[in-house]
Amino acid sequence: MDGSSGVPVTEDFANGGVSFWYRQTGFPARRETLPGPRDVDVAIVGGGYTGLWTAYYLKKSQPGLRVAVLEREFAGFGASGRNGGWLSAEFAGSRERHAAARGRQAMIDLQHAMFTAVDEVIETCRAEGIHADAHKGGLVHVATNPAQDHRLRAEVDDLRNWGFAEEDMRMLGPRERDDRIRVRGALSAAYSPHCARVQPARLATGLARVAAELGVEIFEGTTVTEIRPRGGEKKAAAVTDRGTVTAEYVIRATEGFTAGIKGQHRQWLPMNSSMIVTEPLPDRVWKEIGWQDNELLGDAAHAYCYAQRTADGRIAIGGRGVPYRYGSRTDERGATQPQTVAALRDVMVRLFPATAEARIQHAWCGVLGVPRDWCSTVHLDHASGLGWAGGYVGSGVTTANLAGRTLRDLVLRRDTELTALPWVGRRVRQWEPEPLRWVGVQAIYALFRAADRRENAGRARTSAYARLADLISGR
Repeated sequence: MDGSSGVPVTEDFANGGVSFWYRQTGFPARRETLPGPRDVDVAIVGGGYTGLWTAYYLKKSQPGLRVAVLEREFAGFGASGRNGGWLSAEFAGSRERHAAARGRQAMIDLQHAMFTAVDEVIETCRAEGIHADAHKGGLVHVATNPAQDHRLRAEVDDLRNWGFAEEDMRMLGPRERDDRIRVRGALSAAYSPHCARVQPARLATGLARVAAELGVEIFEGTTVTEIRPRGGEKKAAAVTDRGTVTAEYVIRATEGFTAGIKGQHRQWLPMNSSMIVTEPLPDRVWKEIGWQDNELLGDAAHAYCYAQRTADGRIAIGGRGVPYRYGSRTDERGATQPQTVAALRDVMVRLFPATAEARIQHAWCGVLGVPRDWCSTVHLDHASGLGWAGGYVGSGVTTANLAGRTLRDLVLRRDTELTALPWVGRRVRQWEPEPLRWVGVQAIYALFRAADRRENAGRARTSAYARLADLISGR
């Protein structure tokens, strides 16, 4: 036992830090650093899913383009190699806000584009030989108290009101719910087929390999400190610690690490999310739980959890932990507090009592980007030569693929269905300066946790604490 948390752990967990996904696969061999000043057609800052998908689609469309990816650590180091492996059609932000930009149908088109993106990633992995443990078993959201049940049913009803079919998301009857996943105390559950499990690190490293084979230059160990717009006769530029890269277009694909770039400190808030993974579970435990089709699992709590059954028979489960560090600082090495590990394990055991004796083999955390209005965006300004995508609020595995294809069309000046989607060109105000930012986030998550406690005690409708938290957060 770990004396500080009371959680049964193995030596792997005690070592901490990197994600389990990389402990499983091993780290990729490091690529070369930027050798000095360089001129390219498109420079992409950030070697995660967004940057790699953008580079991939640009080179597939125009093989002669000179595309360079600049990454401070290694491709897939950040959230792309640490996330929960939800290749989901869920999209960050309010439907009403996106519809306000370009109309109701545009928001419907955006959701359908996300449905399509799930299959696009799976098909690309198949075509390119990326072995990411992809399995499209769908997504189950479960409600374990009356307030959660009310919210879950309201969400399904809202999708109907937007014109989405029962086949896109539906409530499960008790028998089908338990046939899929047996969760203790489940009052209801909703199912969507538009979701697949993936092994995040295998997806990231496979995508980097394929992009490099296409001729994308990926420079690792190269820190971008500033991004400069086009001006006069000067091209747009990414200033690094190893030389300046000039380009017709510079794309910022830094997601939760955006605050580290000069002038971007308040653009997106870096939100931390933590995960634990069990040892492989025995057949008797899986017999009790079910979960035979490898669906993704989430709950309807405010401080929600997300989980998958891994390809080798473990449960990987995550939640917010310590959501934000003062001054938009990030824990780059993925260390996880013992109390967070204990809290996530408690959630797992509450949902699945059969896991009470399971050892936690590993824990880690990662950082994701949150815009002030919690809505993802993609943008390219042809006048300045600068573009960006991100603010995925934890829904980035699929959204990054859609962003990559959209940025391709924007760079190539194509008028397509993708460039007409309502998240294109979206601009929101910046986050408040410190200490208001830190105080606000702490208050938001304290209120969410208080709301969950009240609802778990039997409150029938959403707690006023949660409504206040939504008001403060701007969600």
